[in-house]
Amino acid sequence: MVRLLGVNLPDDRKVAYALTLLYGIGQKSSSTILANIGIDRQKQVNQLSEDELKKISSYIEKNFKIEGDLREDITDHIKRLREIGTYRGLRHVRGLPVRGQRTRSNARTKRGKRKTVGALKKEAWAKLGQQQQREQVKPRS
Repeated sequence: MVRLLGVNLPDDRKVAYALTLLYGIGQKSSSTILANIGIDRQKQVNQLSEDELKKISSYIEKNFKIEGDLREDITDHIKRLREIGTYRGLRHVRGLPVRGQRTRSNARTKRGKRKTVGALKKEAWAKLGQQQQREQVKPRS
């Protein structure tokens, strides 16, 4: 395992894929990094020399925000939106989709499991039915 910028990269993966394991670097930015440095995308992580690893880490540190710094920036932006009371900030607070998606029929990931209102399970219906039968059978005195 090669450790690059605080993240362990698996030895048996290609460099282009392994760089995407860093938070904030996707496939596109991974390929541009390797193209600018001049490293073959098909090379495996265990085939990289120390010099190439240093080049990659220095290039990423100069040109990208990754891992903790990026996460911190994102939370700061969301906190700012909440404080100034924007619509997007309110959506973050309420745990609803922020970017205009519909919520009537979708957004299950963001809103959580369905909370059924007004519908009873079979057992509850059976208990309710038994109670009603008992009330009808009781003689009036």
